[in-house]
Amino acid sequence: MKIASISGVEFFVTKDGSTIRELHHTDVQSLAEATLEPDEATKRHYHRAAEEIYFVLKGSGRMEVDGESRMVRPGDAILIPAGAWHTLENNGTSELRILCACAPPYSDEDTLFE
Repeated sequence: MKIASISGVEFFVTKDGSTIRELHHTDVQSLAEATLEPDEATKRHYHRAAEEIYFVLKGSGRMEVDGESRMVRPGDAILIPAGAWHTLENNGTSELRILCACAPPYSDEDTLFE
């Protein structure tokens, strides 16, 4: 059994501009906690192979997937299909924190921009 504690994982900045702590990374999937401070947003991008699910833990923001934009809050789970353009903006007043599950696992090489 592998258990990762969030307190023991170092932060890094992904290609899209979010700050993440990757908890698990296997050959088939990954799980990370990502944060955006108020007025920060990820760069609009897509993943050729990875499907993602974002689960909002704290804060609120505007999520855009392939031109459809909605407000997201704690408890919301957003499915982002592979190939879908997307961005997340923290338009709130506190940190926006999400869990991000990717299958196949996240990689910078699979993150593409306009």
